[in-house]
Amino acid sequence: MPIDGLATQLRKGVIEYCVLAMLKEAPLYGGEVIEILRSKGQILISEGTIYPLLSRMRSEGFVETEWRDTPAGAPRRYYRLSRSGQKAVAEFRDEWFRFRNSVDEIFRDGGGQR
Repeated sequence: MPIDGLATQLRKGVIEYCVLAMLKEAPLYGGEVIEILRSKGQILISEGTIYPLLSRMRSEGFVETEWRDTPAGAPRRYYRLSRSGQKAVAEFRDEWFRFRNSVDEIFRDGGGQR
C-alpha cells in the first residue's frame, strides 16, 4: 500500500474522534473545525468530508447544534459535544492510548520479547 493510502486510512479511522475531542473545549462551526484540523499537519480534511461527518455525528447524537448570528454575514451552525459525545470521546481516548502504546512497543522492541 502506498504511504499516501496508508495516511488516508489512518485519518479515516480517527477523524471523527479528533473532531469530538476538539468540541470538548468550546462549540465550533464547521469552518473552524476545518482550519484547526488543517493546522495540525497530517490531519488534512476538506469541506466535502467535514460537513457530512458533522451531520452524521449530529444525527447519531454525539453533537448538538445551535445557530448563531455573525456580525459579518449569515448565521453559522455551531456544534458542541453532547453527553453521548463526551462518553464516546473518552472511550476512544482510552482505547487509543492502549493501542498506540502497543504499536509503539512493537516498533521500539521489534516484537521479539514475549
